Amino acid sequence: MKLQSLLILLFVFIVSTWASSFTPIALPHFEEVLQKPIPADLDRPIRVGLFVQVPKLFLFNGTDTITVQVQKGKILLKSDKHEVLEDMVEFYPQDSSSMSLSTSKKDLHRFRYHGYFVFLLQNNLVTAINVVEVESYLYGVVPYEIGTLDSSRFDALKAQAVAARTYAYSHFNSRDALQFDVYADTRDQVYQGLASSTPLTEAAINQTKGEVMFFEGEFIQAYYHSTCSGHTESIEAWGQKPKGFLKAKPDLDQNGKAWCQESSYNQWTKQFKTQELVALFKQNFTAAKAKGVSRFSKINSIKIKNKLPGGRIDKLSVSTDKGTFEVQGDRVRWLFKMGASILPSASFSIQKQGSTWVLNGKGFGHGIGMCQMGARARAKAGQSYTHILKHYYDGITIEKFTQENE
Repeated sequence: MKLQSLLILLFVFIVSTWASSFTPIALPHFEEVLQKPIPADLDRPIRVGLFVQVPKLFLFNGTDTITVQVQKGKILLKSDKHEVLEDMVEFYPQDSSSMSLSTSKKDLHRFRYHGYFVFLLQNNLVTAINVVEVESYLYGVVPYEIGTLDSSRFDALKAQAVAARTYAYSHFNSRDALQFDVYADTRDQVYQGLASSTPLTEAAINQTKGEVMFFEGEFIQAYYHSTCSGHTESIEAWGQKPKGFLKAKPDLDQNGKAWCQESSYNQWTKQFKTQELVALFKQNFTAAKAKGVSRFSKINSIKIKNKLPGGRIDKLSVSTDKGTFEVQGDRVRWLFKMGASILPSASFSIQKQGSTWVLNGKGFGHGIGMCQMGARARAKAGQSYTHILKHYYDGITIEKFTQENE
């Protein structure tokens, strides 16, 4: 055999041996996001109920501080320079900059908003609506709902942006009786304008622009919560029929631990004295939608009758000196409400120790849909936002709304 042939064979042997000693590097997989024209009825700004039926507001338009209130059955806007008295007022920025609006002068410059304001008279009080493009609206939602985070959790911000955008579009016209689409608080999504917006949260929104989630051709109900503590819950927690995209499912990492384990609410304990619970249960009976006796002076026992697929309480039974009452699903959290705080979650055990009732629980929120603390950990572990969303919302497609000029 010629020397040249031997050298070629030796080279092939060396290369094949070298190559077999290494694990091939997998190229990143980019999941397809389908594109579709935005439906005509959604191709408009969103109307956000910023302040609903309040006595007075303060508006700063960049140069003047303006008081907004009711006078003589009309909306009065008054500053040192101008005065407007109308049934309804639309107020636009002087240029492309933002404007500030608050219920107090002290907080006025903390909260800035894009778009324009509509001031309405409702029940002899002022309602302020922020009319703003959906993408700009998300600038004021994402950082408040999941936090500002850092670049290692960027895909969690992107997942939150898609979930919040889906929620927004699916709630167009949902508050029509009040003449807006969504509230600016936890009745819908927390929205506080540009105060906490950062370049990173804005990048997450911009990079997912127009992306929304569908299930069998319809918008999904893109619910999310803080901490599932290793298992999400089904929509049955709210007494609704099961939905294919909102299933109760484990949310554990490769070590069998909750993805959201870094949450301070992964485990929690609450303690109540017996007489304290008597007072709370009476006070919260209606808010908890309890059924049964409502007048009592003693509690004999508190029992968990059955649980939901994700392990949260489905029915809690309370035996009293006058009979029994029951509370269903996530409303159990309202039964134990103290001040403005309900229970962190409906996943807990309860035991009586002397005159004290001890609740050992886990999780924060209703447990339905995306676990935000889990999404944060998954993103840090390298999971893409599409992977995260498709874990928490089964069987969905992610589609991108486009406009004619795009």
